[in-house]
Amino acid sequence: MPPLLLRSLLRNFNPAASFSRLRALRLYSTSVETVPLAFTRHDPPADSSKPASNSPLVILHGLFGSKQNSRSISKAFAKDLNTPVYALDLRNHGDSPHVKRHDYEAMAADVEAFLHDYRLGPNTILMGHSMGAKTAMALALRRPNLISKIVSVDNAPIEATLASSFGNYVQAMRRIEGAHIKKQSDADAILKQFEEDIGIRQFLLTNLTKPKGEEFLKFRIPVKILCSALDIVGSFPFHPEKVRCTKPALFVRGTKSHYVPDEVIPIIGQFFPMFTLKDIDSGHWVMSEKPLEFKETVLEWLQKDHEQ
Repeated sequence: MPPLLLRSLLRNFNPAASFSRLRALRLYSTSVETVPLAFTRHDPPADSSKPASNSPLVILHGLFGSKQNSRSISKAFAKDLNTPVYALDLRNHGDSPHVKRHDYEAMAADVEAFLHDYRLGPNTILMGHSMGAKTAMALALRRPNLISKIVSVDNAPIEATLASSFGNYVQAMRRIEGAHIKKQSDADAILKQFEEDIGIRQFLLTNLTKPKGEEFLKFRIPVKILCSALDIVGSFPFHPEKVRCTKPALFVRGTKSHYVPDEVIPIIGQFFPMFTLKDIDSGHWVMSEKPLEFKETVLEWLQKDHEQ
């Protein structure tokens, strides 16, 4: 296979389209069945004058998100860090396979398998937002030798109830599918009854597609599975007295969000004693609300850590 064609295939691997869901399941470590994760690889510019980095960046999205959401920030980091950036679809999201189990042990095992399959070495930087942040933390605590640094965006290693809005989103998705809708504008009209913010509605509706050969729009995420997993997504499977990760960790929180209150900062320090906390004037969706400020915050932290 020509190198350029192989590179193109690897950039946008879609395992859900390549394997049946049953065949996609693989037994991996501590009896967790893992699935091959869909991803997009963003390469740095070929003519970059910056020194090449040997620290690939892996980005994990939040609940109801996908690799598509981090496309712009992934390209920016690939350019500024001069390193490949891998944006992943976690299980039950995007183009990755659907399975009944949806918890942090399983999601972390999926990412661990991805790092192994694509031979991303221990210099890998792991970044995650919301559910993706807890997945990144779970992997860092479970297998700290696989990464060099972690960036957690607006979430903390604690058990906390998700905002009620997430339950409302599931309710809206179920209503949309039950209405047998053909136009996205009709879906948006239903969703607007549950969420006024057009940006969040547009984000959620990126999951709405028309399957080949079918008449009505459907969500590509398994709404029923994710609805059942909402409590689990709010949980965290580790205890700070039993496990910790001493790799450098950056925690970025939105000051208008409630997911990282001051009260949990000591717990972050127990799990990640080498952590740094940075505040950005935004809500929960930090990377989309303040992309430039977020990027500069991460780059500055990476540079300072490199100089130490």
